Amino acid sequence: MTTELWLENELYFRQKCNFPNCVGAIDGKHVYTKSPPNLGSDYFNYKKSFSLVLLAVVDARYKFIAIDDGSKGRFSDAGIFSNSAFGKKLKDNSLFLPESKSLEEGGMEMPFIFVGDEAFPLLPNLMRPYPQSQLNNQKRIYNYRLSRARRVVEQAFGILAARWRLFHTAFGCNIHTVDKVIKAACVPHNYLSEDTEIQTENSINSVLRPL
Repeated sequence: MTTELWLENELYFRQKCNFPNCVGAIDGKHVYTKSPPNLGSDYFNYKKSFSLVLLAVVDARYKFIAIDDGSKGRFSDAGIFSNSAFGKKLKDNSLFLPESKSLEEGGMEMPFIFVGDEAFPLLPNLMRPYPQSQLNNQKRIYNYRLSRARRVVEQAFGILAARWRLFHTAFGCNIHTVDKVIKAACVPHNYLSEDTEIQTENSINSVLRPL
């Protein structure tokens, strides 16, 4: 990604979600599989099923910017993020993000950021919600706006699963094949998104099923 493309992403998030300086939303999706021979405990997740985790960064148009797939289901989103190529590049400032800018004239300069849920660490370029126990009115508004921006990654997962319905069932093939199928599905998802105009939140919700 170039600095110009990050700025383009920020414009879409600002217009769509009223969340300035945001360039991507991150989350993990469990892709279910049958118990792998001799490896079941590694892939046994907190939902008491077997899975691989697709960690994805998504732009405001529901396109995958970066993916890390194949991680074992027992690992947390935070652990997968920390060990992913994207997570390492974010921490060492090698993603070519734009320079910090102020949100209003004369205001404090703020970095360009990604948004995630409570499972992710708080970093200079990665924002997460305030804990529910610490909310005042300002923090509640912030959480609402962050959630609105972060929701695009959940919607992207829903669109992916709606296009390729095999994601609604547990894969019966070996783990390496599942890994390849995930990658193979994400590429045409982005291609199809080039020609897909989704006008309202209602039209998005009409094609989504719970993950």
